[in-house]
Amino acid sequence: MGFRQIAVPVITTFLALLASAGETPKPALDYTPGGELKFPANYREWIYLSSGVGMTYGPARALVQQDHPDIDNVFVNPDAYQYFLANGTWPDKTSLVLEIRNSATNGSINRGGFFQGDTMAIEVHVKDKRFEGGWAFFDFAGANRAAGKPFPKSASCFSCHEQHGAVDTTFVQFYPTLQSVAKAKGTFKGDR
Repeated sequence: MGFRQIAVPVITTFLALLASAGETPKPALDYTPGGELKFPANYREWIYLSSGVGMTYGPARALVQQDHPDIDNVFVNPDAYQYFLANGTWPDKTSLVLEIRNSATNGSINRGGFFQGDTMAIEVHVKDKRFEGGWAFFDFAGANRAAGKPFPKSASCFSCHEQHGAVDTTFVQFYPTLQSVAKAKGTFKGDR
């Protein structure tokens, strides 16, 4: 066996490994046999879209402390983000995670402002053609976050997102880094 016969397979294997080392794992939506969404444990490694203060509504609103506004953080899976940048819409299998946290004050050196505290609830808005209308919401409130229960189609989140979502039932109007993309692609539905 000559050098060429050994070198070509070794170099080919090395290049294939090198190329795959830089690839980001593609998070997929994964459901339990009962139709619950499995918790996307690595969502904090996804693309951060925005934070809001005091914007929580629906069932999670009852968890908010009266004298401390909640702080919401929104993350999206990387594949969906890249698709949105190219097209101004969300692809099938998009997952938007809403992390709802208590706010705190008077901690460490902070004596006047608010900072993020404990997580109160997590909700996930998914685009998946398996659902009527193509979108669903899942609730991960409570101590057991292994799987989220789907919100019933009668929940107010469906009608609110359909009426007020700036892009494809999502609140892109609150994601400053995506507004200009949607406007440039002609998918932004005005000031909703």
